[in-house]
Amino acid sequence: MKKDIHPVYHQKARVQCACGNSFTVGSTKELIEIEICSKCHPFYSGKAKIIDTMGRVEKFRKRLAKKTDAKGKKK
Repeated sequence: MKKDIHPVYHQKARVQCACGNSFTVGSTKELIEIEICSKCHPFYSGKAKIIDTMGRVEKFRKRLAKKTDAKGKKK
């Protein structure tokens, strides 16, 4: 392997989120700044809301019910 071509690896690189959360990881950069992390992401924090604007869920359930009814009638 060639010498002096690989970047320096930092065992305790700090990751800092915009929300103020920080943690350490291994990286080639000493400081990594991110906009969103698992502490402030709506999906992981439990604050996510499912918005069904077009009634897609209900349409899917109706189609699924029709398919299961059709299978039951054939037998």
